[in-house]
Amino acid sequence: MIPFNKPHLTGKETEYIKQAVNGLKLSGNGDFTKKCHAYFKERYHVNKVLLTTSCTDALEMAAMLINIKPGDEVIVPSYTFVSSALAFTRMGAKIVFIDSKQDHPNMDVSLLEALITDKTKAIVPVHYGGVACEMDTIMDLANKHNLFVIEDAAQAIESKYKGKQLGTIGHFGCFSFHETKNIQCGEGGMLFINDKTYAERAEIIWEKGTNRASFFRGEVNKYSWVDTGSSFLPADILAAFLWAQLENLETIQERRKAIWNRYFSNLSKIDNAGFTLPKNINENNNGHVFYLVCKSSKLREELMDHLKSKGIYPVFHYLSLHKSDYMQKENTTVDLPNADYFTDGLLRLPLFVELKDVEVDEICSTIAEFKVSSPL
Repeated sequence: MIPFNKPHLTGKETEYIKQAVNGLKLSGNGDFTKKCHAYFKERYHVNKVLLTTSCTDALEMAAMLINIKPGDEVIVPSYTFVSSALAFTRMGAKIVFIDSKQDHPNMDVSLLEALITDKTKAIVPVHYGGVACEMDTIMDLANKHNLFVIEDAAQAIESKYKGKQLGTIGHFGCFSFHETKNIQCGEGGMLFINDKTYAERAEIIWEKGTNRASFFRGEVNKYSWVDTGSSFLPADILAAFLWAQLENLETIQERRKAIWNRYFSNLSKIDNAGFTLPKNINENNNGHVFYLVCKSSKLREELMDHLKSKGIYPVFHYLSLHKSDYMQKENTTVDLPNADYFTDGLLRLPLFVELKDVEVDEICSTIAEFKVSSPL
């Protein structure tokens, strides 16, 4: 059997967790948390970094930092995970959905300005598969209309846009360390605070609305409740796990990109009218996901069944949020054909560090055997 995902372990995770346990610093913001913060600040030249328990938490922190209120509008792609919108709706925002591009799940920025109103508060570009949205256009429009940009970079560790790490371009960047991501700690996330004017408040929100972090640095003589917030800190044992992954980030990335390129090379040789391949994105490819886009949902189902019959387990991905049960309660009526196209046709293939070249070749050969039986 070839599973869709297998979490990668470097071998040092339990050793570092043991160190954290023996050091009796188990709660958040311990030594390993500080090491992870320093790593990201130095590697990506970020103003402020805060580990969180999930990317969802990072998005929720960003929503708090920009003071989302009922009636505010936030522009979010429909083809994304629910957290990209949920973080803002739970604070009363109205989600304005934007369609994907014809040839990629990322938002179509040519549609963006027409969606901006006097109620628009923020834009949430989601870098699908680690591929960058057109950030120059997004930032130009944000500056023109005085909007916040919150990058959902959940899948985009080590992905760049014109030489800059994704998540460092907007006002905030949100990352995921879920077990399906390139580097992971089971469940985890991270917030980049790129605008230094929000750094102090971000730390307060991170610490349950208190100035506790300042107290432990000796900056105040006591700490108290000073703002809104929640318990967004991960336990230091999760940071210890993550530190083992960070020590091997470049090796992990090298292998994932090699697998991605092998898929692309093998499948590019297949003449099959039933599906298309992603663009070969080279320098902006972080090897997070390799997918096919089938011409119909029925064709995708047939291809999935064919692969599973051979012990290979692909998965489909997001369902258009504008058609979700939750959004239908809001009487959302909007036509987003490209988002629906990827909802119906996108199929993710297995991709994880331990996936062998011979297994990639087997998957590609099995796809090559697939005969389109349904009308396209």
